[in-house]
Amino acid sequence: MTDTIDIAPKLRGRPREFDMDAALDEALRVFSERGYHAASISELTEAMGLTAGSVYKAFGDKRGIFLAAFDRYRQVRQPLIEACLAEAANGRAKLFALTAFFAESSCGEIGRRGCLVVGSATELALFDEEIAGRVATAFNLDERRILDLIRLGQADGSISQHVDAEGIACAILCLTKGMRVIGKTDPKPERMLAVAEAAMKLLN
Repeated sequence: MTDTIDIAPKLRGRPREFDMDAALDEALRVFSERGYHAASISELTEAMGLTAGSVYKAFGDKRGIFLAAFDRYRQVRQPLIEACLAEAANGRAKLFALTAFFAESSCGEIGRRGCLVVGSATELALFDEEIAGRVATAFNLDERRILDLIRLGQADGSISQHVDAEGIACAILCLTKGMRVIGKTDPKPERMLAVAEAAMKLLN
């Protein structure tokens, strides 16, 4: 069920509501395309279909919008990744599915918009402790997923026991985050898929 928030004063009759998820999805688009500092409140409110008063009432300020959008981004992306992994048969196949997911996300419109987590790491994490904590948590969870897939592959025989699981997990984390940076340059899908395929050579 979609989250909604009342945005009209109680004294003005029945309060109106807005679709929280839809509004945050539009804020995500603006932040991803423009970056935090370049995104203005006027751009955000227009994209979200709200008045400035409604935005301030719901989120407090631009930083509040960003934090809510960051959490929304992670909430939306994780089920997509899990569904992608569920279709693969073993640890190696799941890891390729994961890197291919990032390759696909680095192409076209979504690639040009970029990754909100990666963008936050480069633009905001140095200056905002709370955002830095969110970025670190996101990166740690992503690296843990990769490590678990490598260990799964070692257990099911699809990945060599000689592979340094922790070292390769960090390398693939760096590779997938780098893909999202390269995605800003609008690379060809076949080029990014070739990167995903090359990553699998680390498992030999």
